[in-house]
Amino acid sequence: MQIKKVVVIGSGTMGSGIAAHLCNANVPVTLLDLKTEISERARERIRKSKPPLLIDKTKIDNIQVGNIDDDFDIVKEADWIVEAVVERIDIKHNIYEKIFKSRKPGAIVSSNTSSIPIKVLSEKLTIEEKKDFCITHFFNPVRYMGLLEIVKNENNDLDKINYLKKFCEEKLGKGAIVCNDTPGFLGNRVGVFAMQTALTEAFKMKLSIEEADAVFGRPMGIPKTGVFGLYDLIGIDLMADVLKSFIKELPKNDPFQEVAKEIPFITKLIQTGYIGRKGKGGFYKINKQNNQKILEAINLQTGKYAPVKKIDLGISTVNLNLLINRNDKYGKYSWSVISKIIKYASSLVPAITDKFNDIDEAMRLGFNWAMGPFEMLKSIGVQNFFNRLDDFKNNKFLEKLSETKDENFYGERQKYTTIETLGKVKPKAFKIDKNKSADIYRFKDFNIVEFTTKACALDYDSMDALKNATDKPLIIINESMQFSAGVNLTYTMNFADKGDFKSIEKFIKYFQETCKHLKYSKYPVVSAPSGLVLGGGEEVAIQSNFVVSHTNIVMGLVETGVGLVPAGGGCKEVLWRWTQTSEAKENPDYAPLKVFNIIGYATTATSTVEALPLKFLRPEDKKVMNRNSLFEVSKKLIEDNKDFSPPKECKFNLSGKPLKEKMIKVLEKLYNEKIILDHGVEVGKELANVLSGGDTTIDKTLSEDDLYKLELSSFMKLIQTKKTQERIKHTLATGKPLIN
Repeated sequence: MQIKKVVVIGSGTMGSGIAAHLCNANVPVTLLDLKTEISERARERIRKSKPPLLIDKTKIDNIQVGNIDDDFDIVKEADWIVEAVVERIDIKHNIYEKIFKSRKPGAIVSSNTSSIPIKVLSEKLTIEEKKDFCITHFFNPVRYMGLLEIVKNENNDLDKINYLKKFCEEKLGKGAIVCNDTPGFLGNRVGVFAMQTALTEAFKMKLSIEEADAVFGRPMGIPKTGVFGLYDLIGIDLMADVLKSFIKELPKNDPFQEVAKEIPFITKLIQTGYIGRKGKGGFYKINKQNNQKILEAINLQTGKYAPVKKIDLGISTVNLNLLINRNDKYGKYSWSVISKIIKYASSLVPAITDKFNDIDEAMRLGFNWAMGPFEMLKSIGVQNFFNRLDDFKNNKFLEKLSETKDENFYGERQKYTTIETLGKVKPKAFKIDKNKSADIYRFKDFNIVEFTTKACALDYDSMDALKNATDKPLIIINESMQFSAGVNLTYTMNFADKGDFKSIEKFIKYFQETCKHLKYSKYPVVSAPSGLVLGGGEEVAIQSNFVVSHTNIVMGLVETGVGLVPAGGGCKEVLWRWTQTSEAKENPDYAPLKVFNIIGYATTATSTVEALPLKFLRPEDKKVMNRNSLFEVSKKLIEDNKDFSPPKECKFNLSGKPLKEKMIKVLEKLYNEKIILDHGVEVGKELANVLSGGDTTIDKTLSEDDLYKLELSSFMKLIQTKKTQERIKHTLATGKPLIN
């Protein structure tokens, strides 16, 4: 069979997200609801969504809409029908009756339910109908969350299930994991248990919510929202409903029952409307004082709010042993939470899945954990774990492991996919070097550089790794969600606060030297970005010989937002690409003015489609839907370019002063319209100086080094200003730009 047409029934949050993502994959899709107006409104929400659900908004009309009374015949043409209606079994059963009467023979029918067991969903279906019925549980938001759980029933045609898995992996870019019909399936069963454990242990140990979130966050390889922040994000009332469902469905002796018990403090929050971000607040809330927004946290003992206290654990990277061995309440809390998560997850093998790796993958893909429970166990060390563990009776997995004490129990990662991923390759590769910011691997006849800092921020060590790895063909790729959020601003400000601008200048020169080295290396350099590709991260990618990009990127040169200009060759490279257009051949000022707008506004692209017209990506750069495929496609590029030769150096002819005056007029207009303020003008003038070529004339040819010098000069002037330093400090503290 082939999936060529899909119908999604139900245009709520999940139905809309699934339809949008099918559109992203160029799969014809029809979205149906009770009334056409409802599905039309859903399509409009998709168009306006932030973050955007569509990779290419111009394709919005490829999502057809209709209603289940007048337009249900479309189901006859569909190869896959996805039910995404409200979580009421009577409504779902009525829809299934209608679908199976209308569908063509062999068409797949699936439900997006997150909580109703497949045996309940399918209880009115015939055995023949059950063969083609399954659960396809997408995680929200569908475009951005990698996990898809396919829940099978005992009557399924397994060939069809495997085909669906392959389709969702290759076409939709999902990590599709097949699992058995158990409450919460894979991801939510373990993920919600982990959340509840972190929450209940915080109450027991009388930790503040800031303390709990500081531990159950980045130090554990868990998103920075922590547990209480995540509760607020999901909705405290919704979480209460999820827990009730687990209590109802799970056996009375399941350890989940203990952590799912009602907590009076939380019940009171719900009753008073403090249900999280969608309500009056939750564990955290925003309080306005003197026209300023102040983030406050609730005291779990008194119920009163107070300004959030920053908790610094002094841990910059994920190191579980360092965390659990702390001789303080944070060490005690982390061990209690981690050990309980490992015990619970391992107790589910083989009931949920006989592949324990799949549980880890579900946590990585569905909850953005850096490592799942079993990889946590591997990281702690089997012997160390059992030396501290008190009880694991009736846990077959741990009982067996306690006998073998096999430190190498884990085996291969990502068994759910046949793709040759970075995660699969790293254990086989030889680590030839490592520093504080990056790892260098040798695999076969090429090198791999992986950034390891927070948000993969770039510093001296990052540059050292890149330069040292060009003795072979090179792939720059990360397992973490981000390619690079740019140069480490904290690192830069440490020098600025000391007035040590010479060190900043030295670093920027080294950054430029490294980027130039990548571009003109003897061997091909491939960047494989995903997630954030900003500032210095974009400068590394744009000066690589080849780019293989995940479709879900946020890409741009955003330095003006912090009062700087791109100084690692970003101005130069984007300018060069724009000078190659037909418009630029006729008008020498066309390209600089275009780039002045793009960089001046700190323009970002939120997909590969948006990056192309900005020249952040080239038409020949590869784009992939499945993030897992980045390594495989990059490797093929290396293999296909055995006869690689570096590009010719760029040359520029820029107008100088007359062009700069045009740019300043643009700045004056923006200033008069109060779009920018005083410092915005100063930043814009420095950018204008770079893009106009500085003290040059149109008949004078400038080299790449000349542009590098201009970038450096403007960067150094700006970093020494008080207002730029204020912008940087404000962004580091709040994550938001300061307009001054």
